[in-house]
Amino acid sequence: MSAPTVYDVAERSGVSIATVSRVYRNPDSVRAQTRTRVLAAARELGYVPSGSARGLASRTTGVLGLCFPDYADPDAESAAALNDADDDQAVMLYSDQIIRGMERAARLHGYALLIAASLDGGPESLVAKVAGRVDGFAVLARTVPTEDLEVISRRLPVVMLAGPREIDHLDHIVVANADGQRALTRHLVEDHGLRRLAFVGGEDDSPDALARFHGFQQACREAGLPVPSRPDLSTGTLTQAEGARAANVLLDRSEGTGAERPQAMLFVNDQMAVGALQALEQRGVRVPEDIAVTGFDGIPLSRIVRPPLTTVRQPIRQLGEQAVELLVQRLADPGRAPVSLELPVSVTRRASCGCG
Repeated sequence: MSAPTVYDVAERSGVSIATVSRVYRNPDSVRAQTRTRVLAAARELGYVPSGSARGLASRTTGVLGLCFPDYADPDAESAAALNDADDDQAVMLYSDQIIRGMERAARLHGYALLIAASLDGGPESLVAKVAGRVDGFAVLARTVPTEDLEVISRRLPVVMLAGPREIDHLDHIVVANADGQRALTRHLVEDHGLRRLAFVGGEDDSPDALARFHGFQQACREAGLPVPSRPDLSTGTLTQAEGARAANVLLDRSEGTGAERPQAMLFVNDQMAVGALQALEQRGVRVPEDIAVTGFDGIPLSRIVRPPLTTVRQPIRQLGEQAVELLVQRLADPGRAPVSLELPVSVTRRASCGCG
């Protein structure tokens, strides 16, 4: 059966070929109703937009792709500057580390890396930027709708990074989020004697954030502490600004009710924890003497803030490297069984919890 073409999509949706092209190249130039009709037709047909149909069919582009949301955090650079950091990797965040790992592994295998990190045109635009120009690509969880990945994976190898395994026939890599958060929480309870713990999570539909909260719940249950049904606070974005806001909210909450404030604030990622450190300092709250602060990820910035941040270090670069390895293996052997990997994590103890 031959692959569907732009002509097929145009005929199915009742528009011109030029309109189909504009939907993928410049979606904002097409009316929403028409755009929806074209994308629905493409999905039904299993059409993947291609910058080079011959290259796509023969897997000869020599390029691998990476799709992820653009979660830029401008505060990260300023935080590094405030700490007089001369390490040029100090402001590398989660996605930066994945890119570094993928670039290194791709180069070793003779591939270039194409990155799509903007959702300005919507998920369909993101897919269009990558799917037709690469031999295979990695996608961070919740970046591209599942139905679009189903279509693309009929033509290209796809590796899912983080989050649950939404599509059984795709290769999948995740880190031990729950185990890491459980170990960190146990450290605060058993080694530092802390019992009033506040957990700050992310979006309700974030699989990594949920797994980390479940690890926190498990540690509380094992320690005989109250087990919350939800995080003390949840944030929409995982930035330093949101971490600072969360720290202030938790302090205001205890002051407003007269309740004892937390002995520790556990943040679902390092960027928020760094923002919290700054907010607590501004309010005259000492870390760790008054409140311990922890993060998760192990980004380079976590080690240069003051005090250095206790965190769970996940092998972020290895996540990118393994994604390339799985793509290369899939290209060499399209029929092999799908692989699901869980990479281990480790607790890094620093001064923000009272260690170091």
